[in-house]
Amino acid sequence: MKQRLKRWWFRLLGKDPEAVIVCFRSGPDDLAGAMCQQIRQLEPNRRCFEVSLEQAGEVGKKFRRYRIGLAPVLFTPDPKYRPLRRAAALLAPRKILAYNARLERHHLRLSSFIASWLFIKGVPLDRIFLRPRWLLPWRSDKTLRPRTHRIVEGREARGRKTVALLTPYFPYPLSHGGAVRIFYLLREMAREFDVLLYAFQEEEIAEADLTPVLALATQVCLVPKPRYREPRWSTLAPPQACEYDSPEMMRLWKQRRADVAQVEYTALARYGGDVLVEHDVTCDLYAQIWARKRTLSAWWDWRRWRWFERRAVRRFPQVVVMSEKDRQLLNPAARLRVIENGVDFERFQAQPETPGRRLLFVGSFRHFPNIAAFQFLAGQILPLLDNVDLTVVAGASPWTHWRDYAGVRNPPSHPRIRLLEFVADLRPLYNQANLVVVPMLESAGTNLKVLEALAMRRAVVSTSSGCAGLGLEHGSTAWIADSAEGFAAGIARLLEDPGLRHGIAQAAYAYARSRFDWRSIGSKQRDMLREMVGEPLLVRSATSQDLAAIARIQAASPEAAQWSLSSYLQFECIVAVIGQVVGFLVVRQTAPDEREILNLAVDPAYRRRGIARRLIEHQLIEHRLRHMKISWFLEVRESNAPAIRLYQSLGFQVCGRREAYYGPPVEAGIVMRIYS
Repeated sequence: MKQRLKRWWFRLLGKDPEAVIVCFRSGPDDLAGAMCQQIRQLEPNRRCFEVSLEQAGEVGKKFRRYRIGLAPVLFTPDPKYRPLRRAAALLAPRKILAYNARLERHHLRLSSFIASWLFIKGVPLDRIFLRPRWLLPWRSDKTLRPRTHRIVEGREARGRKTVALLTPYFPYPLSHGGAVRIFYLLREMAREFDVLLYAFQEEEIAEADLTPVLALATQVCLVPKPRYREPRWSTLAPPQACEYDSPEMMRLWKQRRADVAQVEYTALARYGGDVLVEHDVTCDLYAQIWARKRTLSAWWDWRRWRWFERRAVRRFPQVVVMSEKDRQLLNPAARLRVIENGVDFERFQAQPETPGRRLLFVGSFRHFPNIAAFQFLAGQILPLLDNVDLTVVAGASPWTHWRDYAGVRNPPSHPRIRLLEFVADLRPLYNQANLVVVPMLESAGTNLKVLEALAMRRAVVSTSSGCAGLGLEHGSTAWIADSAEGFAAGIARLLEDPGLRHGIAQAAYAYARSRFDWRSIGSKQRDMLREMVGEPLLVRSATSQDLAAIARIQAASPEAAQWSLSSYLQFECIVAVIGQVVGFLVVRQTAPDEREILNLAVDPAYRRRGIARRLIEHQLIEHRLRHMKISWFLEVRESNAPAIRLYQSLGFQVCGRREAYYGPPVEAGIVMRIYS
């Protein structure tokens, strides 16, 4: 009876009694198509119509005789679709099922007008109904802070000074710049210190990814990252810091047994420690965003970070920044130390460039400025260029980060753009590229992607932000432009002028080689840690009073060369002193730009403490500070495997072999060389 009355009523009104669905394609074709397909799957038995932008003016007339049961409408930031959305609101104001660019859906209702307004504005559906804890303390959807942890044993502890390292993620695989820096400096620290690694775990870590880190750290403590459920505007502290508020990690961190505690990233500053590593001056990054956007939310983000960061810098006895520019941005009077980013020159070795017009952009979408840079590159720069191909490496899980920042499911496809996710080995991509582009609109710290490009001898076109803090010069070691037109013109110029392109690449390689080698940077890191632990080791020139101790150490080291003691003071001889002489190194000059290490030995009671490394690094750094380019040679017994490993870790490479060089016992000498 009810159905007959309904049919009679709608016939009286001149409408079809069966409700239909009208899908409004008020967005990009791929998103609109996906929305319509989803609706057909949800309602397979109902008639479904689709309306495009061109039909916006005919909607009322076309569907006058239909009863509208549902009106799915796509809401994206593009203003050109507003007429179609307006037509949907006039046709079926109470039946609108709103879709956002993530293809989440929400019924628009006056009874929940705040939630509906937030959804239309692009707030993710799972965050629309969040309310501040201080406003509704009884709410059920609270931040989840796991109370579990996992401890994995690594390399054997060697009884050395211990460094505890706290990071916001596990630093392997090397999927973004922060992981690269932490991993390489962890390797450098492990040469002289026992390292305890405390890391937040975002997802399950594969055993193959654990292995490289366990070879460096004596112990790894993993704590699941909290699931943060507060509105991002509602806290005085930046939300990025609140995301890592874990009572479990705080408990474990306070129980650490270490001589020095180093915290990576300002967001973790509330955990406290001895050293804070500012991978970037974050308030500078948000100041750039506020200057560009001039919105209330951008201002609030900048103010929060400014307050939080200044307070963090005051709390730590030692703060590390990436460049002199960053040091000036913070308080230069504070205990700030510059330890730059670097690159592995042994791993990143270039092959000759092949002709072409291929561009490469490496930028993990985990770091939101890289998404803004990609949008700038694809939307404004690429349309100004002809006949170029662009490869983009977006890092691990890029589409999750893309949706959170851009508000759309995936970037629009483009025939000249190849989008890749995480790539374990970037070297083939660098070798294929003719130019590396770094179109950052805002950036802080220094970009490792630029250093890798320089190591691979590829010319870089960058904005000022993209290469800030590295000391690159326009037209000499990079091409720097900030406008889309200038950036595109730089790309075109360098692609059309191979001589200029190769000249910039070679000059940039030489510049980076002299300043950004991880070994040199690692020595700075160890120098800082030695100061923090009060390392008593002193390196100085030898005197005649030291010869008796040198003779004792040489006699206790049969694997070392057995030279005449009377000749040592004729050369460059230095000693390591811990209350007494515990090691020595002798070097002689064989040519104006050539030195030979004659002998190196450490008292057996003081070995495995990094003393031999300190002695060699002291000489290498001493000449480097004098801006002297020196070829260093040495010979080592073929059977002395620990010494060979030490020299290789310092960058020495095998370049020859001398049969029956040592004796007794008679043994071949391995000739090794480094150019520093």
